[in-house]
Amino acid sequence: MRPSQPLRLCAVGAAAASLLALSAGQTSAAPPTAQAPSTSAPASAVTTAQEQAARAVARSLADGTWRARLRHAALASDEVALTALARHDGPSGLTNTLTAADQRIAAAKGLDAAGVGSLLRLRLGDKSMRPALNAGVAPWVVPATAADDATTAVAYDARGTAHTVDARRTPSRPVYVVDIDSTKALAAGLGVLNDQLHHYGLASAAPTAEHAAGSRAMSAAEGFWTTRISAVELSDDEEPWIKGDAEIYTLVTGFGQDGKVRVDPVDMPYLDNDGTVYRPNQILVNWSNYKYNLADAVMMEEDGSTNYRDLAKALATALLT
Repeated sequence: MRPSQPLRLCAVGAAAASLLALSAGQTSAAPPTAQAPSTSAPASAVTTAQEQAARAVARSLADGTWRARLRHAALASDEVALTALARHDGPSGLTNTLTAADQRIAAAKGLDAAGVGSLLRLRLGDKSMRPALNAGVAPWVVPATAADDATTAVAYDARGTAHTVDARRTPSRPVYVVDIDSTKALAAGLGVLNDQLHHYGLASAAPTAEHAAGSRAMSAAEGFWTTRISAVELSDDEEPWIKGDAEIYTLVTGFGQDGKVRVDPVDMPYLDNDGTVYRPNQILVNWSNYKYNLADAVMMEEDGSTNYRDLAKALATALLT
């Protein structure tokens, strides 16, 4: 029997994630010195773009027809594709502002703006706000840029006036949150990350025909060895109500069959809420891709400011020097 592969796991980012169990007898120990590379896009670029978009949306609510259209969309869906809706129904000038903000956000995250499309989304801050919004109470607009430890945030009304709101307690007044589609951003970002990892030589070469044939024969006869996530829970996810669901992914690193360092990003789209135990039975490590019985797994969060090109460069610097 093949010996158990030690898997060192550490969690980084705004939300700490804990693996409750790993199948196939894998061990888990977090190295005390493990740190995430610094990969945030210039905070001012993403933050400024979101704030400008939020202020523009707030001022646009002075248009009664558009205000009613946006209210209907926010009540009908958990998230509204903001730029697309503005292009179709919004007042003059709003689309240009939102399109420019989308382009700045994509550039700051290392994404191709034309390829990823619009990332700006609008949602109602909390479902408890639905009755007031439905009754016609004028909503405020807040950008989802507050720090994880923030106690207050700034919202804007249709006159452009700024109001301080409690970031820890959901207000009774309806508030629209202008945010980034983190699911879409993460999907595009992992594509960029994979491309950049290949560029830096951090993706192992494909197995030789002889090795692949042998692996297939062994797999057919014996199966293949994996480490799976049988249960996982987010903890200490104490973000303000303004922030949306977490978007978690894992970077698995080790030595490929060619003896070179490899990095395998693993998306974990089901991880949203803290305090919930998820049982995905997801493959975290396919050991047939690794030469040695050792891999590191680092859990990370897409927090809106991640620049995926910088992340790949930071990984290359850390692993190849």
